[in-house]
Amino acid sequence: MTYLWLKAGHIIFMVFWLAGLFMLPRQMIYLSDHEAGSEGEAKWAVRMGKLRKIILTPSLLIVWVLGLALAMSTGAFSQGWFHVKLLLVFVLTGYHGWLVGQSKKMAGGIRPLSEKQLRLIGEVPGLLLIVIVILVIVRPF
Repeated sequence: MTYLWLKAGHIIFMVFWLAGLFMLPRQMIYLSDHEAGSEGEAKWAVRMGKLRKIILTPSLLIVWVLGLALAMSTGAFSQGWFHVKLLLVFVLTGYHGWLVGQSKKMAGGIRPLSEKQLRLIGEVPGLLLIVIVILVIVRPF
């Protein structure tokens, strides 16, 4: 029964985390439409900060804790598919950190990324999610 609760929690918080990773680039696009120092920029900066503090970071931490507990309880560390999944989750975690850093720069008036770049990088979580889900469900190796 513990396994099922760990699995349910892992999936629930993974959905929250990914939803936040889909939302943050979109919010960054909305912020980029406003001049540095404007009231509009300030509103989007606050929204992005709340998204990071209320959804993204807590979800990331819970996904890692529950995921590692799940892996230990199932012996997944000895399975090839899990090694690839773990690598991709590290990549997604790095993407999360990088995106948070870029959003903080934008909130401070710096525009390091164009709207086109933001639209493209907004697809990264979806692509990684596809591969991760296939690895977990199909377990090709």
